[in-house]
Amino acid sequence: MRVTTLLLASALTALAACQAAPATDTATAPATPAPAAPAGKTYGAPLTAAGARPMSELSQVLGNQDSAQVKLVGKASGVCQAKGCWLTMATPDGRQMRVRFKDYAFFVPKDLTGKTVVINGWAHREQVPVSDLQHYAKDAGKSAKEVAAITQPEEQLNFEADGVLVQE
Repeated sequence: MRVTTLLLASALTALAACQAAPATDTATAPATPAPAAPAGKTYGAPLTAAGARPMSELSQVLGNQDSAQVKLVGKASGVCQAKGCWLTMATPDGRQMRVRFKDYAFFVPKDLTGKTVVINGWAHREQVPVSDLQHYAKDAGKSAKEVAAITQPEEQLNFEADGVLVQE
């Protein structure tokens, strides 16, 4: 009988221990904040302005490298008027950096000139052939005379963006 009483007491203790586990109160648990929505309209891959470096730091980011992955923020100084298939941004030295969109997967509105944009992707130096320069000039709405005046390839700083955020 003593063994039975001990077994019964042990079973009741084990059962009580299981029941004594603290219950979680979901009403008082802190809510997980939703991810912050980008402040503006995004084209291509989603992105926010967090961690974006100003255009003035681009030369520091590139250094002596031919390319670098970077997120930049600056003003759009021009946009393809044919489709919105590229935009330009002024570099610290006053030249224009052409921003194309990865895999030609998205376009931006044609009225972005003067608006602040965040771009994410790869900045790279490249030799742009005359045919491409003339094509870009046509897309920008240049006259036939201006297009014909382009006769030499040009070393340019270009950017391949996987996403563009137009800030409000």
